[in-house]
Amino acid sequence: MATTNSNTHITTHTELSIQISLSGLSFCILNANTKQVDVLKHIRFNKHETPYQLLEHVQALFKNETCLQQDFSNVQIIHTNELSTLVPKPLFNEDCLADYLKYNSKILKSDFITCDDIDINDSVNVYVPYVNVNNFIYEHFGAFTYKHFSTILIESILQIEKNADQPKLYIHMGARNFEIISVVNRELQFYNTFEYSSKEDFIYYLLFTVEQLKLNPETIQLVFVGDILEHSDIYNIAYKYVRHISFGSNKHNYTFNQQPETPHAEFVILNSF
Repeated sequence: MATTNSNTHITTHTELSIQISLSGLSFCILNANTKQVDVLKHIRFNKHETPYQLLEHVQALFKNETCLQQDFSNVQIIHTNELSTLVPKPLFNEDCLADYLKYNSKILKSDFITCDDIDINDSVNVYVPYVNVNNFIYEHFGAFTYKHFSTILIESILQIEKNADQPKLYIHMGARNFEIISVVNRELQFYNTFEYSSKEDFIYYLLFTVEQLKLNPETIQLVFVGDILEHSDIYNIAYKYVRHISFGSNKHNYTFNQQPETPHAEFVILNSF
């Protein structure tokens, strides 16, 4: 299971969350008392990096960002990759972690595999974290917590939809991947991640999913979160085929030293605290 200890000897109320992927990283510093986001920053890499190069980016981050050179009451790492799968909790066996992943993800025998509990969905998220980054963070801070980004994404959306009475199709947009989350009767119906490089890739996967789930594009409520702007190419092509489109927002009412570009930007990291 992922580490759940915290730095209890530190009296500061400042928390740090870092979301890492092979295409970029974000970090957020939150004052837990005032609910103010002091720092929120995203760094996009020029190309898709290797895990070793990702570690170099994280090391450079701590060297160059003076705001990270302080003590935090809690430190969390969010691992963003496609190497994850959901398992219903009644069927879960911790001795079979590799078996759950090997059929839909390319994993190596040397990969470290862990899992997160998703209590709101009575499921377990099995995934491969970036162990080299975890080791660096442990050397830097000592105890910390870590989760897969899809754990936070699914938990947050199900929490937002807990009193909803209409089906929703959420799309979380990233630089190279997007996730589709279907919620029906306040329960998770479908989750998957797709790699894309064009708006045509995007709309193909979206319409295929809509068809497979037997959803009606004339009536389904589609909600965008993440890295997307209104009237962007992705938005426009979705609007061409789906009638009802809106944007979500993170579930906490934080104040910001510097306001994010949109209320739905950095959805996962802002819902991670």
